[in-house]
Amino acid sequence: MRTQVVIVGAGPSGLLLGQLLHKAGVDAIILERQSPDYVLGRIRAGVLEQVTLDVLAQAGVDQRMNKEGLEHTGFDLLFKGERHRIDLAGLTGGQKVMVYGQTEVTRDLMDARQAAGLTSIYEADDVQIHDFDSDHPSVSYSKDGKSHTISCDFIAGCDGFHGVCRASVPRKSIQEFEKVYPFGWLGVLSDTPPVHEELIYANSPRGFALCSQRSLTRSRYYLQVPLTDKVEQWSDDAFWGELRNRLDPEARDNLVTGPSIEKSIAPLRSFVTEPMRFGTLFLAGDAAHIVPPTGAKGLNLAATDVKYLSDALIEACIEKSHAGIDHYSTRCLARIWRAERFSWWFTSLMHRFPDQGEIGQKFQEAELDYLIHSESGSRTVAENYVGLPLNFGE
Repeated sequence: MRTQVVIVGAGPSGLLLGQLLHKAGVDAIILERQSPDYVLGRIRAGVLEQVTLDVLAQAGVDQRMNKEGLEHTGFDLLFKGERHRIDLAGLTGGQKVMVYGQTEVTRDLMDARQAAGLTSIYEADDVQIHDFDSDHPSVSYSKDGKSHTISCDFIAGCDGFHGVCRASVPRKSIQEFEKVYPFGWLGVLSDTPPVHEELIYANSPRGFALCSQRSLTRSRYYLQVPLTDKVEQWSDDAFWGELRNRLDPEARDNLVTGPSIEKSIAPLRSFVTEPMRFGTLFLAGDAAHIVPPTGAKGLNLAATDVKYLSDALIEACIEKSHAGIDHYSTRCLARIWRAERFSWWFTSLMHRFPDQGEIGQKFQEAELDYLIHSESGSRTVAENYVGLPLNFGE
């Protein structure tokens, strides 16, 4: 087989890239080692920035999102037992975010790709990338006991943190930056109405908590837990009891509990790889960077990568210009490091760290008090939360 672009990974990054390329008339094949049901079963982020909304609209997959998504113009910070609203729209000239689950974004992209009759190969085993330091790269894989090779012009590595693409780059050609946090997030998904119409980020002496949502009838809640905790240690009753202990009285009264339909513990890390281009191989999304979920940046950064990469590949394939691909890494990294900094700062501000002691809690509460009483402090939080314009750093 031959195509112009092989996209490794059928998560939202790979599917969105494939859709944008298709719209521009560039051929692409997507390879995914898991099944479609497995991909859709991943429970991930749900807060979309305006840049992401714009890219999904460009891809023609925003109809259901616009109908079912929930626009949010602010969120609450909870500390010292009281909630304080950050007015995103008022502090940023009207910008807002959309609550719409990553699973739903993935489903919309899958449906669009299937409707267009485009090639996606799921359950592809032993995926390997070859000769990406040349003008004649290829990708091999096996399926149903048979070996296959796809020749192409470019390879897009959208296969996540543990994928084959970044791992195939020679160690001397890549630099990795990483910070691992000493706690994880215990998340519960439940078919219960949200505790509040907007998100609540809670800093409490017992640890961080987040009250989020996926719809008016489905909620997503998180608790900071030690890395040594296992999901099996947490019954639903134990989770709801601990969440109540970290909320304010009004939120406790409004909390509707119910059986969990998904429960998991995710470790937190900050991770960036430089550069993001290696000859004819390009990394995008989690293959190139990971952020703590506190700042709601993971999917949004991935969408930005894909926007830059799709523009660059379209330019290379149709206009035969390499200007876009030559600047791809630099353009992405300017945004990535800004988002990494905000996610690290917000995580450090909201969580209990094992070595900080009581004075650390007091420092956090003093900074939070400053942020909500200073318009410039609140604006800094709001501007970072709603995201950067696409032309940032250019």
